Amino acid sequence: MDLHPLFCTDLYRSNVDARNIHCHPDIGRRPGDKVSIRLIRVWAGIWAFLSGIRFEVHGKERIDPTKPYIYIFNHRSFIDAPVIPMAIPQALRALGKKELSKIPFFGWVVGKLAVWVDRTSVESRRASLEKLIGILEKGISVVVAPEGTRNDRSDLLLPFQKGAFRLSIDTRIPILPMAVIGADQIMKRGSILLTPGKVRIYFSDPINPPIPSENAVNEFASKCRNRLEAMLLAHE
Repeated sequence: MDLHPLFCTDLYRSNVDARNIHCHPDIGRRPGDKVSIRLIRVWAGIWAFLSGIRFEVHGKERIDPTKPYIYIFNHRSFIDAPVIPMAIPQALRALGKKELSKIPFFGWVVGKLAVWVDRTSVESRRASLEKLIGILEKGISVVVAPEGTRNDRSDLLLPFQKGAFRLSIDTRIPILPMAVIGADQIMKRGSILLTPGKVRIYFSDPINPPIPSENAVNEFASKCRNRLEAMLLAHE
């Protein structure tokens, strides 16, 4: 089973234009949001401590806590799920496959941060995009794994899907790359065994979206991929 709870799909395969979506004013914030996020961080911290996992975070000063971002990261391990809320010092949401919501306890915990989507349904993808736009408009950051799935190959990064970058251009919200290093050594794909160790997280400076144009999405995705790739090469 591919347990990647974060935004690992391309909403724009349905040709939905974010600029044509009108969000309900209540989308984005839910009752008890702050409490839920704190509880998840406490749970993740306790789980990591008991599992022998340590965190080392670099570059938090590059994050303006008053602004929303679209975070992108390299996705190599199931461990990425608890790493994200531990590392990012903001309220946040992530897109998750609907089937993950049915996993006992895990689905409930991740569901506090997730926007669930049925990837086989155009309408579900559209509704999820509407929710993400509403979340960003409320000043809440979102997290995206632009590779679309966990990377179990020798390649540094898999090809990027374009949804996050089109969303950034349409909403004018910056992309903020984060490199997650060491998670794949703690839990490897296909294994349920944990090996104690350290996960290092590095934040980049935010990358502002370009002016919309015919090639803007592809060029912006390439620019962000190059930035994340450079971070991985510099710190691994």
